[in-house]
Amino acid sequence: MQGWTHNYHWNVTGPQFNTLHLMFETQYTELAIAVDLIAERIRALGERAPGTYREFSALASVTEDKDQPNATEMIRRLVEGQEAVVRTAREVFALADGADDQPTADLLTQRMQVHEKTAWMLRSMLEPE
Repeated sequence: MQGWTHNYHWNVTGPQFNTLHLMFETQYTELAIAVDLIAERIRALGERAPGTYREFSALASVTEDKDQPNATEMIRRLVEGQEAVVRTAREVFALADGADDQPTADLLTQRMQVHEKTAWMLRSMLEPE
């Protein structure tokens, strides 16, 4: 998600440029902080945190763009991406809950809240006035 959002921040055009450029910047900054928190949790559990683009790509539940979407398509794809992250977090939550791992469950709950809110905000931009 961070790569998509950063790409869209740099490449968005059109009448909503300023709004979307700033929104995407806020979102990719939040995602960068989240990646750090998740990596630190992985390390706290005694595992090696993924750190390369290749590793991130292999673990991703969203695929990279193969084209250059317009602003509306960027928003639509980000909604789909946010929703995919929430679905993945729900699956991992069940594992954390089953392992009695409250810190991971708490982190996942926080992430789900952020991604659900972001998806809602982006979806709202796609609705007619």
